Amino acid sequence: MSATEGLRRLRDSLPLSARMPVVFLGHGSPMNALDDNAYSRSWAGLGEILPRPAAILVVSAHWMTRGSTLVDVSAMPRTIHDFHGFPEALHEQLYPAQGAPELAREVASLLASHHAEGDDRWGLDHGAWSVLSWLYPQADVPVFQLSLDITRDLPWHVETGRLLSQLRDRGVLILGSGNVVHNLRAMRMGGRPHDWAVEFDRHFAERLADRDIDALADRAGQGELLRIAHPSLEHYLPALTVAGAADARDDLVFMTDSIDLGSVSMRSFVFHA
Repeated sequence: MSATEGLRRLRDSLPLSARMPVVFLGHGSPMNALDDNAYSRSWAGLGEILPRPAAILVVSAHWMTRGSTLVDVSAMPRTIHDFHGFPEALHEQLYPAQGAPELAREVASLLASHHAEGDDRWGLDHGAWSVLSWLYPQADVPVFQLSLDITRDLPWHVETGRLLSQLRDRGVLILGSGNVVHNLRAMRMGGRPHDWAVEFDRHFAERLADRDIDALADRAGQGELLRIAHPSLEHYLPALTVAGAADARDDLVFMTDSIDLGSVSMRSFVFHA
């Protein structure tokens, strides 16, 4: 599906509602923050049709913790350039959005069962600001991040989304940023997608459309295919959190669904009531 078709379907189906959608974006290369391409145009188009949020909670693949879940409570989250080997212009990018300290502390309390606590040392990593700079280029919506406890198995992250889902009724946009397939060891510069990348991406989309989230959170059941698609799981976990924040009232719309660099799925999707 092209990004244009996905946006058109979303625009036609998105009702006026007080309940915010939940969004997962395949963010891919940090260069997408600068490049005018199908992905960045789809993010810009999405920002134009989403209901304006009171705040944005980002679950990014690039904030990993062990044994606890951290919530960024800083008043002005710093822009983190957590990459190497890219042009200086990318390192100069800033996303000067305000934080949401009071709301972030509420989220830490909401996730008490997940050993959550406030933290003011992080900010916005490139998984957050590379897409937000297209969604809300004026940086005029408060933003804060939630970390991924990578010591926890997949159902834990689905449950995180379920706990967070009540924020949707308070105008909070829950935004996951990662990739449905992410194996940088198998990249093909300009090459065709690996068969296993296409297979896992299709498997994910079909299970998600069936609302079979338990299957997507079944590490053993997905076996070798999951291990090849994700040598490490941090890019997969935000998709599970977003899926957990959806419910039976929501419609699902896929946006981009291409495989970039042979082994990185750029699939994005939106759940909306």
